[in-house]
Amino acid sequence: MDRPDINTKHLSPEMLTKLQSQLFSHLHAFFADQRGVTAIEYAIIGVIISAMVLAVFVTDNDLQTAFSGAMSAISSNIAAAQPSN
Repeated sequence: MDRPDINTKHLSPEMLTKLQSQLFSHLHAFFADQRGVTAIEYAIIGVIISAMVLAVFVTDNDLQTAFSGAMSAISSNIAAAQPSN
């Protein structure tokens, strides 16, 4: 698709003012758009929570042992609750 050749010498001051106004209007709408901000905020919160959980599990061996024991108990209870064929 060929783009038309625009010669700026033939643009009137009114046309330039209108183009400038439209450009600023589109830029303002672009910067005022908040749709992606919420997703970014949730991603940042998720990273912070993940870092905190990782820090707790790396430094606290008692919590790590308790969590591991709880997961083992849950796994064995699920296995025991399944009907045998």
